[in-house]
Amino acid sequence: MYLKSIRPACVFAAALALLSQATIAETFRVATYNVENYLDQTTESRNNVKSADAKAKIREGIKAMKPDVIAFQEMGSLSALMELRDSLKKDGIDFQNWEHITGHDTNIHVAVLSRFPIVARRQHTNDSYLLNGRRFKVSRGFAEVDIKVNNDYTFTLITAHLKSRRPVPDGDEAEMRLEEAKLLREKVDARLASDPNADLIVLGDFNHTYNTPSTKAVIGRGKTALVDTRPAERNGDNQPNPANPRYSPRNITWTHYYGVEDTYARIDYLMVSPTMARHWVTNETYIPTIPNWGIGSDHRPLVAEFETNNK
Repeated sequence: MYLKSIRPACVFAAALALLSQATIAETFRVATYNVENYLDQTTESRNNVKSADAKAKIREGIKAMKPDVIAFQEMGSLSALMELRDSLKKDGIDFQNWEHITGHDTNIHVAVLSRFPIVARRQHTNDSYLLNGRRFKVSRGFAEVDIKVNNDYTFTLITAHLKSRRPVPDGDEAEMRLEEAKLLREKVDARLASDPNADLIVLGDFNHTYNTPSTKAVIGRGKTALVDTRPAERNGDNQPNPANPRYSPRNITWTHYYGVEDTYARIDYLMVSPTMARHWVTNETYIPTIPNWGIGSDHRPLVAEFETNNK
């Protein structure tokens, strides 16, 4: 009788022990969004502040993605970021933590909002490169942060806004963008050198298409090459490329509209290190389709989901 009475207790205790040893997957979402001159005041080179309608459309896109962490490009001053943060809080999305850096270009910035604690910050705002005998500074800098999702899981995020394709009198825009991309890749290599198993996300506006020298420079080569998550619209497209299986699927992945040429292109990216790719939830990675999205920005946002334990 005694043995029978303790058997259920033993089974229950064993089940609890197994549960405590198991890692329960926790998912989180990371997004990137070029918000096109999200200014709350004019600057020396930009004369228009963001309209109320544009701000509302930006918030609509963010609410559709429900990100836990979001990186911004073309953010205005810190007060502009705080205005967006406070407005999102009123809408039910509370980002308690933030990062905002100022590079050589003091008009627009890269920034991060996070629901999770930011436990380390590395502001890369003074990088420079030599081009044709002249030294240039990286315009927007790179924001690098370590984000603690829970007590057992932390990842690193680096966001960037590389040189645009707009011609400038000081140098060739493609060469300038390539040099900035090389410096960004140096940050990636430094992080992976310090920890080859680092979970790393590199995201933002790289300002050119995939198969170009600057984008390829960020991706890198070999065992440390970044993995392109390639978010796409959720419209039912799910087939491989019928012409060449080595090509990407013919789904809709464009992120930017260029009015001068009336063209659409994928120039915004969300890339991950090989170890971070193990956490990537592929079927929850996409571009939200928002009616009249262009009121908010000339870019569309991207979002990817991850799990805190390896698959």
